[in-house]
Amino acid sequence: MRFHDLQHSHATQMSTSGIHPKIAQERLGHSSIGIALDLYSRVMPGMQEDAAAKVDAAMRAAIDKAAG
Repeated sequence: MRFHDLQHSHATQMSTSGIHPKIAQERLGHSSIGIALDLYSRVMPGMQEDAAAKVDAAMRAAIDKAAG
């Protein structure tokens, strides 16, 4: 395994653990979040569904709050 492979694994673990991209950028030693995200971001299985469920829950909560 190459060092670069370890960086990808570390970046993936941080992403799936919900660690803020700025923290990942600093840990990976890049000068900007954009570089870190472009190089290491991967959409893992379940992430799209997870995002949709979170947006759905937030929208439902906002609608419920507005309805009183």
